[in-house]
Amino acid sequence: MRKIFADSFYWIALINPKDQWRKRALEASVNLVGSSIVTTDEVLTEVLNYFAESGEFLRQNAVRDARAILLNQNVEIVSGSHERFLEAIDFYESRRDKGYSLTDCISMIVCRARGITEVLTHDNHFEQEGLKILL
Repeated sequence: MRKIFADSFYWIALINPKDQWRKRALEASVNLVGSSIVTTDEVLTEVLNYFAESGEFLRQNAVRDARAILLNQNVEIVSGSHERFLEAIDFYESRRDKGYSLTDCISMIVCRARGITEVLTHDNHFEQEGLKILL
């Protein structure tokens, strides 16, 4: 089964009806039939943080959608671990010339560990690590 990593960029575009990337995210979703989506606790944390001050409506949508993602059997949520956090710090430190967030580093490590080569994002940082972005 094809595994695709879902970055916060993708989830935010799906949740926010006014997001400029929403149409592309919805189009990409149609092509995911038969695929397995992988994301992380850290990505979902980043999504909810993004909507923290977006007003009650968007904040509630984000919570509802995050819960739906957690219950979706086609989405694997990779839980954080202390070891992966330490590995991400090392990765973050080794990429001094990049603008990667720590969450991106964790995501890239998960992709590498699981042999995932495609990411639902528009963040070119993933391309810099040899991954294909789908938005």
